[in-house]
Amino acid sequence: MVWFDLVTPKSVMFFKNIIKMLEIKGQEVFVTARDGAGYSEIVELLRLHDIAFHTIGEFGGAMLEDKLKASIDRQFALMEFIKDKNVEKLVCLCSVDANRVAFGLGIPICNFYDIPLSDCGSDFKKALPQARLTLPLSTKAFRPYMVPSEIFERFSLEKEQIVQYDFLDPLIWLADFEPDRKYFEKMLLKYGLDLSKPLVIIREEEYKASYVMKKFPILYDGLKVLNEKLDANFIAIPRYEPEPLQELLPFVTVLQEKIIVQHLLAYADLFIGGGGTLNSEACYFGIPTISTRSFISHYDKLLIDEGLMKKADTLEELVELSIENIGKNTDAERLFAQMNLNLSSLVDEIIKV
Repeated sequence: MVWFDLVTPKSVMFFKNIIKMLEIKGQEVFVTARDGAGYSEIVELLRLHDIAFHTIGEFGGAMLEDKLKASIDRQFALMEFIKDKNVEKLVCLCSVDANRVAFGLGIPICNFYDIPLSDCGSDFKKALPQARLTLPLSTKAFRPYMVPSEIFERFSLEKEQIVQYDFLDPLIWLADFEPDRKYFEKMLLKYGLDLSKPLVIIREEEYKASYVMKKFPILYDGLKVLNEKLDANFIAIPRYEPEPLQELLPFVTVLQEKIIVQHLLAYADLFIGGGGTLNSEACYFGIPTISTRSFISHYDKLLIDEGLMKKADTLEELVELSIENIGKNTDAERLFAQMNLNLSSLVDEIIKV
């Protein structure tokens, strides 16, 4: 039995096709996830994509003490939940709670991770907490090609434990995705937006995550300026509770339900994001993308170097880049066409563990 612990929205998207392929190959799979006040995005995505799951534990919130308590409580709950199951291996995107439980119970661990450092170099002072607490426990670690193997080796892994895959993570769920213009228009009309205006999509940084030091005002202040300068629709995809974001930016349409957001991304005129996954997805569709993230990861650097994403570090840069690039799509095919998505090979590597 293969255990997946999905604790971020990205992990749902990343593993949904892997789970299906494992089941096709005759593997028994079960999924655990976490919920919590103000952080229901994971379970909403699981339901949207019709993935059966068990909710175990909660998201701890923004405070470190609350995170630690929620993590300890969840580890105990996970241990109690799986101890009588015939679990052969854990697969996850470096879920701290699941790693600790699996390691403690002697269950082999397959960790996938594309962001071991909050840095596009090799400064281990910038190693993310999740990486420190999980990668050294890996039986097998999977890394995308743009993250050097040496970084994974420095997490106490041997070379033979590290498996490289030759694509940017979002390709695993976007390669077979077909954008639907009717879906896009239906969603805009549902929120009373003018289809003749350009669309700017917004995503906040994960400011409650342990690897983000604080909530930066660049995005919020910059949007207020852009609202005065651009005659456009502004849609925000909330990361946490939608109400505070709507109150802060009353001119922005904040999505209230979980939708297949890729249909919106594919037809947007500009994407401004403080995270990683949706930024990468927007780049895949060739949408001009501006990152307001507080750091640059290895895959951020790849997208910036390829001219698919711009980095704004000040309010002035955000406004200038937005006005300069809105509606000017990029040649994303040049980068993504050369990537090798071999899902069957990845699944076989998991089965072999």
